[in-house]
Amino acid sequence: MSDKFEQGLAIRRQVLGAEYVDNSINNATDFTMPMQELVTKYCWGEVWGRDTLPLKTRSMINLAMITALNRPHELKLHVRGALNNGCTKEEIREVLLQTAIYCGVPAAIDAFRTAKEVIDEYEREAQPA
Repeated sequence: MSDKFEQGLAIRRQVLGAEYVDNSINNATDFTMPMQELVTKYCWGEVWGRDTLPLKTRSMINLAMITALNRPHELKLHVRGALNNGCTKEEIREVLLQTAIYCGVPAAIDAFRTAKEVIDEYEREAQPA
């Protein structure tokens, strides 16, 4: 594999969690593996791997764009990623409030619903057993 793939794989695991990423790679088929390779190399290696913006900032940008695109599955992943990258609940809330203005209230309402679900789960997981 290329250096950008390896760099992307490391960043992807850091942001989305190793378990999720490893499942995506390990469960890929001949049909889906080229997409896994593309996403890992170009999205995560070439773009997320640039050092101009911190991962936290990239996460906040993604939350806004994914809300605008109305992609709840991806939003779930990236809310968790934003938390992993140090975004607070309050910062996530502010990003989603801003999407209400620029993307529409219905999109923001759906995004809030999705984000709340992920944040609640994330906080439950952080509780001592």
